[in-house]
Amino acid sequence: MATTAELFEEPFVADEYIERLAWRTPGGGSRGGEAFDPKRLLEEFVNHIQELQVMDERIQRKVEKLEQQCQKEAKEFAKKVQELQKSNQVAFQHFQELDEHISYVATKVCHLGDQLEGVNTPRQRAVEAQKLMKYFNEFLDGELKSDVFTNSEKIKEAADIIQKLHLIAQELPFDRFSEVKSKIASKYHDLECQLIQEFTSAQRRGEISRMREVAAVLLHFKGYSHCVDVYIKQCQEGAFLRNDVFEDAAILCQRVNKQVGEIFSNPETVLAKLIQNIFEVKLQGYVKDQLEEHRKSDAEQYLKNLYDLYTRTTNLSSKLMEFNLGTDKQTFLSKLIKSIFISYLENYIEVEIGYLKSRSATILQRYYDSKNHQKRSIGTGGTLNCMIGQMKHILAAEQKKTDFKPEDENNVLIQYTNACVKVCGYVRKQVEKIRNSMDGKNVDTVLMELGVRFHRLIYEHLQQYSYSCMGGMLAICDVAEYRKCAKDFKIALVLQLFDTLHALCNLLVVAPDNLKQVCSGEQLANLDKNILHSFVQLRVDYRSARLARHFS
Repeated sequence: MATTAELFEEPFVADEYIERLAWRTPGGGSRGGEAFDPKRLLEEFVNHIQELQVMDERIQRKVEKLEQQCQKEAKEFAKKVQELQKSNQVAFQHFQELDEHISYVATKVCHLGDQLEGVNTPRQRAVEAQKLMKYFNEFLDGELKSDVFTNSEKIKEAADIIQKLHLIAQELPFDRFSEVKSKIASKYHDLECQLIQEFTSAQRRGEISRMREVAAVLLHFKGYSHCVDVYIKQCQEGAFLRNDVFEDAAILCQRVNKQVGEIFSNPETVLAKLIQNIFEVKLQGYVKDQLEEHRKSDAEQYLKNLYDLYTRTTNLSSKLMEFNLGTDKQTFLSKLIKSIFISYLENYIEVEIGYLKSRSATILQRYYDSKNHQKRSIGTGGTLNCMIGQMKHILAAEQKKTDFKPEDENNVLIQYTNACVKVCGYVRKQVEKIRNSMDGKNVDTVLMELGVRFHRLIYEHLQQYSYSCMGGMLAICDVAEYRKCAKDFKIALVLQLFDTLHALCNLLVVAPDNLKQVCSGEQLANLDKNILHSFVQLRVDYRSARLARHFS
């Protein structure tokens, strides 16, 4: 039976079980040199089947016994659960009764508390009023005897009392109580000065807790703002010792931002007032010193300083944006920057234009002097008329009439004309110079004007020639290059003008039967018919009856 149990090891597979049984039976296989003995194997199988039947009966009896035991334990457990449920119901009833009793007692206690408060609050007010009357009488008699007024260590309690008496005195008629009102006001002022002095001393000693305590007392006094002013003044002492006032200001605000919340109940207001003081006193004075020195004598240095100072001020403003300065800190900081630079920005354009004209004239004259050239007056227009004039010169010198009407239509090797290559190279250099010489919206404004003039020049230039079929293809290739050059301008209008010009050049090569279809296309449909006609007239075959008939 032990052998049988060993053969039942997990996992159980019937085929493997039979194989292992046959392998263990002598004569059950050919291993070990033994011959196969079917009778012995059959006998082993029969015996093993009997053993399995006996095992099955034993296991079945064991299972039945366990099932009976399980049913018995289940009944006992169910009985125990029922008993626990009954106990729980009883406990829950007791809990409800206790809860109701607690609620009843709590209601009585709250009612009693309300009654006590109703009695105690007027009593406390009466006691406080009696104390204030006592202190008021001392002022009325002209002699302060109470320890709270004579003991310097009780300045906090004295401040609370005098602040309340000061409010009361405001309501008294002046003709009867003028003297006592004056004494209270005098004491109010003295205590206020003492508190501010105590705050100042605590700040110099670095006693944050004492500063917080005194600031809380002064919060109800009129001199609270003076306390803030003292704090702002003292925290700047020794903060601006280096040459970089902007970095010093950023470090100071960072340090105060960590400290101000531990002292004042309204830290964002105090920090905003500090920043306002820094901008209106330190920075404004520094900017004035730096700019006024060169404002009239050296325009270039003045503009450089103005740019540098404005940039550093806006950078400082960006750093201060991380602090809590109230609701609209963006507007607050913008106003501070404007207050510093408004007098310089009002005429900034005139100053820079004047400087640029003067500088440009000096450089141009230096160039003329180096070439020993005598400049002739050519009117106004200046870096754009000169550019367009140079483009005209290139086109006049390089463009040949035979470029667009070649003698051999079937043997044209170039993709675009030499004039186009040189003009595009010149224009690209000028665009790069404009971008390097200007900034902001000035770049787009100048490039817009140059691009429109560039388009007008090419448009009028193409109108001077007549075009064969192959010449028209060369014109289209040239305009395609001009259009690539126009993309460098990064101006939508300029690119649109050259797109339209490219579409117009298609009229130079399109078959006569397709002219009307091309003219009604998306890019040409909105153009004036005279413009379309002017391009068609440039074709060498324009006067043919077929072409004129299709375009009419």
